[in-house]
Amino acid sequence: MKTRFQISKIDPQAYKAMAALEKYLNSSTLKPHLRELIKIRSSQINGCAYCIELHTTTALELGEAPRKLFALPAWTESPLFSQEERIILRMTEEITLICENGLTEETYLEALELFSLNEITQIIMQIGTINLWNRMAVSTKLQQT
Repeated sequence: MKTRFQISKIDPQAYKAMAALEKYLNSSTLKPHLRELIKIRSSQINGCAYCIELHTTTALELGEAPRKLFALPAWTESPLFSQEERIILRMTEEITLICENGLTEETYLEALELFSLNEITQIIMQIGTINLWNRMAVSTKLQQT
């Protein structure tokens, strides 16, 4: 498989806007390991090999246990994830698969118990951003170099 084209070279302004959003999210109050779990899980759902490899590597560098990353596709069955991580992963799945049921009221209310509205906003923004990165990478067949 060969990369079709690189959006960063064809439309640098579009790519710069995405990078600015990512920079904002990286400076948000959302814990780095939670951001990476969102990115990996969404990328798994979207079938984005590029992003799975990138964010799994980053999570490992942040100290995430390999065992937890191996269990991520089956997180609902695994005892390795905290309540906070479970809510974030459920939000990630519901928002990534928005056409099924959207962010359910049950999940939203559980998130309110653990996170402020500002944090929920950041979670939603992170999920939306990685979904767009996934769509860009999958559409262009972006490859690791």
